[in-house]
Amino acid sequence: MQPYSAPDRETSRGLRSGENFGYSSGMDILTLPAAALRDRLLRKELSPLELLSATLDRISMVNPILNAVVALDAERATTAARESEHRIDRGEARPLEGLVVTIKDSFDVAGLRSTAGAPIYRDRVPETDATAVARLRSAGAVILGKSNVPAFTADFQTNNPIFGASTNPHDTARSPGGSSGGAAAAIATGMSTFELGSDLGGSIRWPAHACGIYGLKTTWNLVPLWGHVPPVLQRRTPRNPDLMVAGPLTRSAADLALILPVLAGSGETSSAGASLAPPRRTRPKGLRVGLWLDEPFAPVAPAVSDAVPEAARRLEAAGAIVEPVRPVRFEEAFEIFSLLNHAIVAASLPAKVRDRLQQAAAGALPGDLSHRALQARGASMTPGLYQQVKARKQRMEALWARLFTRVDVVLCPPAPVQAIPHDHGPDVHARVLDIGGTARPYLDFLCWASPASSADLPAVSAPVTMTGGLPAGVQVIAARGEDLTAIAVAQMLEDLGCRYLPPRMLEDTQRARPAS
Repeated sequence: MQPYSAPDRETSRGLRSGENFGYSSGMDILTLPAAALRDRLLRKELSPLELLSATLDRISMVNPILNAVVALDAERATTAARESEHRIDRGEARPLEGLVVTIKDSFDVAGLRSTAGAPIYRDRVPETDATAVARLRSAGAVILGKSNVPAFTADFQTNNPIFGASTNPHDTARSPGGSSGGAAAAIATGMSTFELGSDLGGSIRWPAHACGIYGLKTTWNLVPLWGHVPPVLQRRTPRNPDLMVAGPLTRSAADLALILPVLAGSGETSSAGASLAPPRRTRPKGLRVGLWLDEPFAPVAPAVSDAVPEAARRLEAAGAIVEPVRPVRFEEAFEIFSLLNHAIVAASLPAKVRDRLQQAAAGALPGDLSHRALQARGASMTPGLYQQVKARKQRMEALWARLFTRVDVVLCPPAPVQAIPHDHGPDVHARVLDIGGTARPYLDFLCWASPASSADLPAVSAPVTMTGGLPAGVQVIAARGEDLTAIAVAQMLEDLGCRYLPPRMLEDTQRARPAS
């Protein structure tokens, strides 16, 4: 166990060279989908130890630039990879056998430093895995390390006082997003086969969009969050916090469907996907698509406003039926979501900061939808206000359920912008987003996260286009419990040419590497 620097080459002597199994330092194989890697492992064209070796080599080459992987345990990963190799030889492979992964640093991993980016947890080493992590491990995943997060996962950029800032693999002057930013950068560059992320205010969807990969915000309560920070340790309960979910990040839509059954199911033991409804359709013909884009309350940058209708156009050309929709009143969904979101975030803040926010609530009027007012009101959530918000949330859920009798999915923006330049100013209210030349509040990142989150709906962020060298994607929202429908539509788009593209930096870094 160690914080990330460069991996010790002696730790895994004999396992490091990708050239040993016919790939140039793993350059091609490490950007394959997890399902394709699993097939090669099962056919014994590649061994788990060779995959681990290539992954360590990739981390050594790329991570000093991206700072996405912040802790490694190569020794225990090597032991796990050997066990996977033996299981494959005996014909006893589990669903994720031998796939080498990193885990978002907000999840507990037994024996590995787990900080949530927070200085108070700098040296914390849990004795047990988070429930979702344990499920991945028992399914055969080889857990290699941890990926970077903002402190307490409470930002849309990945930067914290312990490990510093992560950078975007498509443009290192920009952020990979947050809070699953290190995870998204690791997936995009092949430093992990897939990742376990978490999402409260878009923390899976936004980094996936910013890095050009796939991210699934699961139906609320489908995947247990026990062993995740937030909430802070002293506030942990068996019940998942409102709105917050865990879900996978991957390089293909099919990988989401591979991993989700392993994670799904409440309680300590997995139900092996028993709670998952089958997809409504697996092909575009006859698919009913709602298109939700133009919202004056939540404007988006031109690259995003172009990507969403492009996804709809491709589906329609393949036989889908597309119609404009406005499932709910956007402002109300945003208010409900923001109050609950800020209440959860405030619970993890230092007491002085929380007290200051609560004092500010005295001047915040009901109906004030400014970010400052919503943050203050959420931080001062009373039992009475909570019950009012929950009642409004239930009405919102009923409106969505009614819409899903008419359409199968809704396409909308995953975030207001593409990947943004680094901005770590201490006051988030002083930061701004550039949307078509207009400065908008930084916390507008919450806007397009709110519709799905406020109604506990599953949503996939999927890549669509590359504009100005940066990915732009679409959010696919499905009915509650129909995560596989959202994944199926993302798969349709992938089949129609909207897919993950490896960042150019991989080729550039490999070219610049001295010959061994």
